[in-house]
Amino acid sequence: MATKQSARTGSPLPGDSNRQSARTGNPLPGLSIEQLLSKESFTRSDIVTLLSVTGDQRIRLFEHSAKIKEAFVGNRVYLRGLIEFSNRCHKNCLYCGIRRDNHFVNRYTLTDEEIVSAACYAAENNYGSLVLQSGELETIGFAKRVEKLLKDIHKATQNKLRITLSCGEQEKDIYRRWFSSGAHRYLLRIESSGKELYEKLHPGDEFHSYKRRLKCLIDLQKIGYQVGTGVMIGLPFQTLENLADDLLFMKKFDIDMIGMGPYLEHEVTPLYALRHTLLPKEERFDLTLKMIAILRIIMKDVNIAATTALQAIDPMGREKAMKIGANVIMPNITPGKYRDDYLLYQNKPCTARMPTTVIHALKPA
Repeated sequence: MATKQSARTGSPLPGDSNRQSARTGNPLPGLSIEQLLSKESFTRSDIVTLLSVTGDQRIRLFEHSAKIKEAFVGNRVYLRGLIEFSNRCHKNCLYCGIRRDNHFVNRYTLTDEEIVSAACYAAENNYGSLVLQSGELETIGFAKRVEKLLKDIHKATQNKLRITLSCGEQEKDIYRRWFSSGAHRYLLRIESSGKELYEKLHPGDEFHSYKRRLKCLIDLQKIGYQVGTGVMIGLPFQTLENLADDLLFMKKFDIDMIGMGPYLEHEVTPLYALRHTLLPKEERFDLTLKMIAILRIIMKDVNIAATTALQAIDPMGREKAMKIGANVIMPNITPGKYRDDYLLYQNKPCTARMPTTVIHALKPA
C-alpha cells in the first residue's frame, strides 16, 4: 500500500508523517510572519511557507487576510442563486460523482419552466445574480437551449439578474452566442492548474485535454466574460507546490471569481481507490482556509466563493471562510426533488434545506 508521501513528489501536504517543522518548529526560518505578510509580492516558496504555518502563525495569517478583505471588499456578501439544471455529462473525470460512466446516477434535466421559475424566485428575493450549472455537454441542441433560457430568464425577471453560466468546455462561437444572449460571467474550474496533475485526474483521451481547458478560459476572457475558475485542495498526488502554483496561476490569469474547496471523494469514481493517500478531512478543510486567506492577500479585490464542500466537513465551514477572505455564497435554489441527484461528492450538505434558511445562516454579523 502506498503511503501519503510516496504518492507525491514535492513538499508533503500538512498531515504527512515526515512533514514536520510546521508542527513542531518554526516554518519561517530567518523570516518572521510579519515580514513575510508585509511583502508586496509572493513567490512560490513564500506561498508554500504560508501554507505550512500552524499555531500563532496560522492565526496571524487569518487576521491579516481578514483585514485585507475588510479594506478592499468590506463585509458585503454577494448572493448568487445556484440552479443545477442538469446532471447529464459527457465527461468522465476520475473524481466526479456525475461522470459519464457512473450508471448509478439518477439523471435529470429541469424543464424550461422549472428553471425560469427558480430564476424568478432569485429575482424576487433580491439575489441580484444567478448561476446556471450543468454537466458538460457539447451538442447543438444544448447550446440552443441555453441560449433560449438566457433570453427567457432576462425577459421573465425584467433583466434584474446577472447570469453566470457553468456549462463546461464549448467552442468559442457558442460562448460568444451565450454572451450575446445575456450571460456575462462564466465559471470553468481548472481543478488543477498544473498539466501533470490535471492529467492524473482525467482520462487520457480527446475529451479531457488540459490544453483545451486553458484555451476555453482564454476564449472566455477574449469575448469579454468575467471569468471564474477554481481548484480542489487535498487531492491524491497533490503537493504544496501544486497549490502555490494554482494561486499564482489565478493571479497571472487575472481571474475575476474563484471557488476553491476541499477534495471530497465519491465511492463510485476511479479516484476513490486512492482514498488511503488522502489527508484527514479536517486537514483538507484547514488547508482550504489557508488557500482562501493567501488568495485574498495576493488578489485583494477578487471575488472568492465560500464553497459548499467546506460545509460538508464543518457545519460552519462557509462562515469560517467568509471571516478570513471569501465574499460570495451560492445558495442552492434548484427545486428540492433534484438536489440529491447532483452529487459530485458524497455527503453533500443542504440538499433538504430551504434557500432562505441557508441565506439567514450565512449572513455576516
